[in-house]
Amino acid sequence: MAVRVAVIGATGVVGQQFLVALDKHPWFTVTRLAASARSAGKRYDEAIRDAGTGASRWLCDEPLPAPYATMLVEDAATFDPAGLDLVFTGVEEGDVARELEPRLAKQVPVVSTSSAFRMESDVPLLIPGVNADHVPLIDQQRQRRGWRGYVVPIPNCTTTGMAITLKPILDAFGLQTVLMVSMQALSGAGRNPGVLALDIVDNVIPYIPKEEEKVQRETAKILGTLADGAIDPLPLAIGATCTRVNVRDGHTEVVFASTRRPASADAAQAAMEGFAGDLEGLGLPSAPCRPIVLRDDPFRPQPRLDRNTDQGMATVVGRVETHHALGNGLKWVLVSHNTRMGAARGAVLTGELLVKRGYV
Repeated sequence: MAVRVAVIGATGVVGQQFLVALDKHPWFTVTRLAASARSAGKRYDEAIRDAGTGASRWLCDEPLPAPYATMLVEDAATFDPAGLDLVFTGVEEGDVARELEPRLAKQVPVVSTSSAFRMESDVPLLIPGVNADHVPLIDQQRQRRGWRGYVVPIPNCTTTGMAITLKPILDAFGLQTVLMVSMQALSGAGRNPGVLALDIVDNVIPYIPKEEEKVQRETAKILGTLADGAIDPLPLAIGATCTRVNVRDGHTEVVFASTRRPASADAAQAAMEGFAGDLEGLGLPSAPCRPIVLRDDPFRPQPRLDRNTDQGMATVVGRVETHHALGNGLKWVLVSHNTRMGAARGAVLTGELLVKRGYV
C-alpha cells in the first residue's frame, strides 16, 4: 500500500511531530511539505534553522528523519494538492486553518489537528477506537459542500484521554454527569505566548483559555450517536477545570463520573480493561495494543512513568474507585500523551482508519 501524503504546517511543533510519526510508515509516504511563506523555497533543514543564530529549531526528541531534511518546503497559501491521496495539516492558527483546509478539501481528504472545523455539524470528530461509526458523516459533508475530499479533525488533546476512558463506562453503565480536573503538560501550549518559563516555575496556572469549553462540547459530540446524517450529542452534563503544570509531556486528568446504572470499582475496571474499541482486527499500524492500560499501584499513573506506554498511544488509568459525592459515582486518574495520541500520531491513526474504511 502506497498512500501519497503531504504535511502542511511542517515546520511547526505539530508538523515536526507528524514527520516523526510518518517516518518509515508502512502505508503513508510523505512526498511534499508546506509551511508559511517565510519557509517556502527552502530546504526543510534550512527552514527550521534560526536565521540569526543558526540554531536548529527541531523540537522533537527523535532526530530529524534524513529523507525530510533536503525536501523543499512549499508555500501553504498557494499549495496545490494535485497528485496526493491525503493531506495532514498541523496548522496552529485556527483562522489560517479555516481558510486553508476547505481549499484543500475540494480536491483531497484532509486530516487536521486544528479546532477550526471540529464542531461543524457535517464534520465527524474522530477518535479511532471510540467512534469510528461516525465516519459515514463524511458522505454528508461531501454532498453538502460539493467537495471531492473532506476535512476530518481530531479532538483537543485534553478531550482525547477522557473520552477514551468514558466510552467503556458509557457502554456498560450509561453516563449522567462528568466532572474533570486536568493538570496539563507544557507542550500542550506549543510555542505560543501564554506560558512563560517564570510563570510556571513554582506554580500552577489555573486557567487555559477556551480549553474547558472545548472539552465540554467535544466530548458530547464524540460520544454522541450518528443518525439521519447528523450527530446527536450525548445528553451529558460535563464540567471541566483545566490547569497548566510544570510537566513537559503528558496530561494528567482526574475524572468523576455519575453513571445511570450502579457500577462497582471492580466492574468499572473490568469494563476499561476489556475495552478493545472499534479497532480490533483492523491491523492499523499506529494503534495501541490496548486503548486503556490499567495500573494497580495507587501512585500511578504518573506522566513521567506512563506517558510513553505503547509509544504514547495508550491511555493509562489508575485509582478507579467508587465515589459517593455523586450518585452512582466513580473516580479515576488518567495520563494521556498530549503530543502523541493527542496530536500528530493520533491524526496518523485517524488517517489509517480512513484508509481502512475506503475513504482514502
